[in-house]
Amino acid sequence: MKNIKTLGALASLAFSLVFPLLFSNPAVTTIAVFALIFAVAAMGWNILSGFTGYVSLGHAAFYGLGAYLLLLVCHTYNIPGGFSPLLLLPVVGLLTGICAFPLGWIALRTRHYTFMVMTIAIFVMMAQLPNLLSGIFAGLSEETLPIPTWDWQIFNLPFYYTALVLLLLALAVSWYIRHTKYGLSLLALRDDEVRAQGLGVQVGAYKLIAFIISASFVGMAGAINAYFLGFISPASAFDRSLNIAIPLMAFLGGTGTLWGPMIGALLVVSLQQYLTLQYGAQGWDLILYGLLLLGVILVLPEGIIPTLSRRWASRKNSYHGTIAVESTPFAVQEVATSISSGSTASPDTRATPAHDVPHAQQPARTTTRFIPSTPSG
Repeated sequence: MKNIKTLGALASLAFSLVFPLLFSNPAVTTIAVFALIFAVAAMGWNILSGFTGYVSLGHAAFYGLGAYLLLLVCHTYNIPGGFSPLLLLPVVGLLTGICAFPLGWIALRTRHYTFMVMTIAIFVMMAQLPNLLSGIFAGLSEETLPIPTWDWQIFNLPFYYTALVLLLLALAVSWYIRHTKYGLSLLALRDDEVRAQGLGVQVGAYKLIAFIISASFVGMAGAINAYFLGFISPASAFDRSLNIAIPLMAFLGGTGTLWGPMIGALLVVSLQQYLTLQYGAQGWDLILYGLLLLGVILVLPEGIIPTLSRRWASRKNSYHGTIAVESTPFAVQEVATSISSGSTASPDTRATPAHDVPHAQQPARTTTRFIPSTPSG
């Protein structure tokens, strides 16, 4: 099974590298660039909301913040057009993370619905900053970014491969987080935050780190999008529809998974752009877009990756006659086991001995449990 996943990942990477060469139509590569950019934003959002359960409805604030940070850096230091603004994306991500630190420190003191309201308030506040600071920094209301210097026939290629590198970086960071004790702790507080804190998990610090990493990736996605468009304004940078669009992409693919947000973003953006080109003139694009998304959500309510993984596991278990027993949230059980036994085995493959689990957590009339593995994306 692992060999199949590895071959599939390598085949996907190879196809992504040659995609703009096989489909050189500018309309197709433009859609691909937008799809990769939003995939980066969705994966960044998933690092916070998918792994911790703290659903943010204001991450478009960091999307716009990253765009304006790139504009300020380019104008302050007279950065010319070309590859230099693309090389500044890590700087933009770092600055976005620094700005997100105090905002996350305040917002993460709340939980659940209150946290959602706090993120919306953060977006409303950040969206007004360009207008408020336009008297101090000239050109914040409406401004153009440096013009790329490469030929128009290959205009989309540098943006495509830069967005692809950012997506691979976001995937690598998500994979690293998911397969470390830190990621296991995030899943534990998502399942039961109070109990995870009682087990010694540094809940506040872990949530804040996830918030900063998430904001950094979303900020870099907003920066490359602004440079690709070549124009920035408060309405385009702080687009309130992104507060719903980015979570929708993650939920469609499957929150808390590795591949889910990326698959959801690629499907949503490609579908939206196709319907706009085909039916936008008649005004049917948004209607068809909404109907198709509702249909997918009704058929796959948990998201594409979790639903397919669950159905595959159900068929496999029924074929082998295996019955999985589950008593409490698996992530919290794994944290308890790792603390009590000090084992460093993989959380997805380790079975927990019955004597290592407190009596209240042990399943009745059984001595062996099968820990359900989380979908790997």
